[in-house]
Amino acid sequence: MIVIERVYRSKGKGFRILIDRVWPRGLTKEKVSADIWEKEIAPSNALRRWFSHDESKWNEFRKKYEKELASSDNLERLKYIKSLERKHDKIILLFGAKDEIHNQAVVLKEVLDKIK
Repeated sequence: MIVIERVYRSKGKGFRILIDRVWPRGLTKEKVSADIWEKEIAPSNALRRWFSHDESKWNEFRKKYEKELASSDNLERLKYIKSLERKHDKIILLFGAKDEIHNQAVVLKEVLDKIK
């Protein structure tokens, strides 16, 4: 099972993967308590800056991020995360965005859920 949680409120038990390209502001390693930091699976800096959490750009962001996830490097990362799901009961994708509906974790989870 893969779930998403905002890193600032996350208390969930499971294998915790931080999926932001930049470290969450104001949090120590201990407070994040991520098992791994997969910053390379996050949207590129250019895409992240373009989106800037502007909800009006959400649909276009989704398309662009899905295209980035389809690159060969990211396909390997997706397969790796999916393999972790087979080893752990629960995978928690941690993100820092305030908007819990319009962020990269939502897109990443949907893509991972489609992989068998």
